[in-house]
Amino acid sequence: MYKNRNSDGSLNISGRKIAKLRKSMIPKTSQKKLADMLQLEGLDLDKNAIQKIECGKRFITDIELKVLARALHVSADWLLE
Repeated sequence: MYKNRNSDGSLNISGRKIAKLRKSMIPKTSQKKLADMLQLEGLDLDKNAIQKIECGKRFITDIELKVLARALHVSADWLLE
C-alpha cells in the first residue's frame, strides 16, 4: 500500500518550513506577497494554494518546490529535509 501522507497526516514535508521562512523574511511577507513573488518567477500559485501548502493540505510538485526554494533563498534539498 502506498503512503501519500506524512506521519502527521500532512500531504507534504516542506509546508512548515516554507511558512517559517516566509514569516521570518524582512520585511515580513504575507502569503499573498509570496504568491506575487512566485508569479514573477513564472509559477502561478495563489494565496489559497500557499495556505494549503503551509498547513499540509496540498501536495507540492517538484517544479513548485524548485521555484519556492529559489524565492525563499534556500535549496530544495533543505526544504525536503
